[in-house]
Amino acid sequence: MANFNGIPPPSFTLPLPDSPEVITANLLLLIGQTPNPRLKFIYQHLVKHLHAFVRETNLSTEEWMAAVQFLTPVGQTCASMRHEMMLLSSVFGVSALVRSRDNPVAGDATESSNLGPFYTDDAEDIELGGTIASEGKGEYMYVEGRVLTTMGEPIADAVIDTWEADANGVYDLEYADGTHRDCRGRLRTGKDGSFGYRAVVPPPYPIPTDGLIGQLLISQGRHNMRPSHLHVMVTAPGYRKLVTSLYPDGCDYLTSDVMFGVKRSLVVKLEHVDDDEEARKRGFPKGGTFKLLRRDIVLLTEEQSRLLQKQAISESEESPSQGQLT
Repeated sequence: MANFNGIPPPSFTLPLPDSPEVITANLLLLIGQTPNPRLKFIYQHLVKHLHAFVRETNLSTEEWMAAVQFLTPVGQTCASMRHEMMLLSSVFGVSALVRSRDNPVAGDATESSNLGPFYTDDAEDIELGGTIASEGKGEYMYVEGRVLTTMGEPIADAVIDTWEADANGVYDLEYADGTHRDCRGRLRTGKDGSFGYRAVVPPPYPIPTDGLIGQLLISQGRHNMRPSHLHVMVTAPGYRKLVTSLYPDGCDYLTSDVMFGVKRSLVVKLEHVDDDEEARKRGFPKGGTFKLLRRDIVLLTEEQSRLLQKQAISESEESPSQGQLT
């Protein structure tokens, strides 16, 4: 049984919703009572766009009910290791769009990318030059670079969290036990901002298709693949947290990533190193060949990030995007 929430009727008079236009107008008036200014702004624009969508598409009752019946089990499918609603947000490009707009950059600052569902905060700490992957998890890859300011100065003791799928395209959390951390680790940069660690070449892999998101992609004629990528998250006091990924070039799915995470600046070349001695020197037990990923990471200060966000918001208000409602 539902209970009254204690909020009385509005102090103003509303016309009866005898037409579609009145329904929208009444709801906007009611939302106008929202105490939080930011929430009020969001609610108002959500209603304007959602109601405009219904009008522009001439949505039928059957079509709307089909959408409701689709969304209900999407929510019910969500579990600790299955984020179906986040998948829905991602395949429609919303997650990437929000993150991109919320993390503007300038100059050489490293761009952001999707966090993804497989981040965990209990990765094991490794030393510089250590490994995030156990033996047999894939083709050897060494990752190295420096964490720098936008002025090119090194950032010492920055914390780098990094994780990836193994050669099977599977993350450690997806395996049956899900408790042994592999293909992920945490390290700190040296005094000169340098970092280096052993990993494996990440393969492309599919997002789940056994749920409704899989059916949605098929209905749109889209594949369900993510391109090869290595997740990286970097934090340092006084700097904007960076959540990004590095995407080896040559992957067939770079431009059609099902989650829209790839940006040109994040595509990297893997150098093939055919030097047994060098491989063993870098700590690869079996020696032989390995791939080398070299990439510096440039962080914005918190103040730089705030100014860029403010500038982006100002430019957005001055030049509304195509199709924006007034």
